[in-house]
Amino acid sequence: MFKMITTLIRARSADVVEGFSDANALTILRQQLRDAADGLEGAKRAVAVVMAYGEREKGAAARIAAQIADLEARALAALGKGREDLAAEAAQAIAELEAEAAATARAISHYDAETRRLRETVSLAEQRLKALQRGKQIADAAERTQKLRGTLPDGVTASLAEAEATLSRLQSRQDHAEAVEIAMTELCIGTTTETTLSRLAAAGCGAALRPEAAQVLARLREKAL
Repeated sequence: MFKMITTLIRARSADVVEGFSDANALTILRQQLRDAADGLEGAKRAVAVVMAYGEREKGAAARIAAQIADLEARALAALGKGREDLAAEAAQAIAELEAEAAATARAISHYDAETRRLRETVSLAEQRLKALQRGKQIADAAERTQKLRGTLPDGVTASLAEAEATLSRLQSRQDHAEAVEIAMTELCIGTTTETTLSRLAAAGCGAALRPEAAQVLARLREKAL
């Protein structure tokens, strides 16, 4: 039982931590990218320092080579004058410079190799950082879109649907009222025309619109014959 309770507590703690991380994932990602960018700048400075050391050793190598060449020329001149002592002294100095030149060459080789390795590491880190930054931009856009969706709750959608239905009913009533008005206008026009025709016919202007009683009686007498 105790083990089960302990497991439950650990599970709930893990859920809380995971939920907190998920809820703040984008904020955490932004800070992680800032930290990575700062670290990358530090790595670039380290590469620059190593390159500076290498350039310094290359300068020392050039200086040593020039000193060796100068001493060799002077030693030859001393031998030409029979100054074995000076030539021997020059030879000793040349030997020491050659040992220093060998150590400098090893340092240059080390710095060159380290510079290449660091530059490759920095280049790869830059590519990964750019990919992460592009991913963050997409995540930012998605979060803004989700927030915009959240500003249109279901109640707004329902209200819009109700408003659309009300507008449809209003337009239907307006269309019906307009049709009635048109029919009334046509009816009024027709009534006015019929009245005018009746008055004209009653005045003997043109044929009668309705048969007169005398005409009907005369037609019946003709049928009776």
